[in-house]
Amino acid sequence: MKTSLTKLIHLAGMLAFCLFSFPAAGQEEVGTFPVSAFGAKGDGKVDDTAAITKALTAAGKLGGRVLLPPGRYLVAGSLRIPPGVTLEGGNSSPVWSEPLLGVVILATGGRDQESAPALFELGHSATVRGITIWYPEQKPGEIHPYSWTFHLQGHDNTVENITLINSYNGIRIGPENNVRHRIRSVVGCVLRRGIFVDFCTDIGRIENVQFHCHWWSAAAVGGEWKPVHEFMWKNLEAFVFGRTDWEYVNNTFVFPVNIGYRFIATTNGAANGQFTGIGADEAQVCVKVVAIQPMGLLITGGQFVCMHGDIRVPLLIEDTCRGSVRLVNCAFWGPNRQCVLSHSRSFVSLSDCFISSEGRKKNPGVSLIEADGGKLQVRGCSFGSDEPAIALKAGLKSAIITENNGVAAVEIRNEIGGKAVISNNEATGEPSAK
Repeated sequence: MKTSLTKLIHLAGMLAFCLFSFPAAGQEEVGTFPVSAFGAKGDGKVDDTAAITKALTAAGKLGGRVLLPPGRYLVAGSLRIPPGVTLEGGNSSPVWSEPLLGVVILATGGRDQESAPALFELGHSATVRGITIWYPEQKPGEIHPYSWTFHLQGHDNTVENITLINSYNGIRIGPENNVRHRIRSVVGCVLRRGIFVDFCTDIGRIENVQFHCHWWSAAAVGGEWKPVHEFMWKNLEAFVFGRTDWEYVNNTFVFPVNIGYRFIATTNGAANGQFTGIGADEAQVCVKVVAIQPMGLLITGGQFVCMHGDIRVPLLIEDTCRGSVRLVNCAFWGPNRQCVLSHSRSFVSLSDCFISSEGRKKNPGVSLIEADGGKLQVRGCSFGSDEPAIALKAGLKSAIITENNGVAAVEIRNEIGGKAVISNNEATGEPSAK
């Protein structure tokens, strides 16, 4: 009898758990707001801006998730994500554009109006994840400016698992104050600007981002390789950093590009940060430092190749730079005219890097590394082609050039005399300085 009563109590408890833990058939989970319940069609024909906005407004009362089932959602306006709300599609990772499946936003707003509201406006604690964005009225042979796809401001906002088919301007963070943005697993084709960060005052993170003309070369989205490829290497600035404190950037890549990573000063200030596993291929300039905070820029494990334009310098540091720039375990190769050209007025350091170009005949007399300002350190680097290795130009305050190796003698052109420490710079351990 006691055993039967115990079993009955156990079964009653299980039933109560099921009733209170799982919604009944046809009932939505508490805190979730499917856009279909607010009139969204997802057929790619009817403008779903108003219906999605209604779902977002409803979710914004207490916070929650607005769900986009698989479909094509025409959005002719702008979507504002309220605080504490996630707009979520079913794409659990970025996707290839052919076939074009899953949750797709067809964006038509902001054409020829770069300053118009972004497709997605995010404030405090807002998230967009798991969707693909395509601008169907953008054509490879006649590219028009558009407003930003994402605009983030405020604290703790997130963009992840996103595919950008052909955004003109991708993700803008700031210039309003922002803290702890998270950009994760974003891929696709961006045309003019990829990610622009400004006025982040506490540790933003950008991880696993790849920009490539591939995504707008697919027939399914009306793409075409040649004009898109050309537009990108002539116009695209992939990653631009104004004021940001302690920015962490990991596993990012762009192909092709005008400027891969550009560091500037805005009215809010300049950046400092740590960049790991970053790359730029088929660039005019891979990394351009116009301004950086005094503690500076740390790049580890970068890979840089220039192929286009007259400059063709992977690392270009302007004379407006007053902060430290340090590269460790980076590689430079391809038809670069030079690998590093520094006009910095502060510290520049290269350690354990591989440095090369296509060979002396294409750029006679040009050194792979050239510096005419600030203080330079080149230590433990391997020079993989036979150009003059390093030019220490007049104006350089001091240099330490030690323990480097090369396929030929490590040729150093020293115009600063005793201000340079030069030692152990080839396989024999003897210095080579001219």
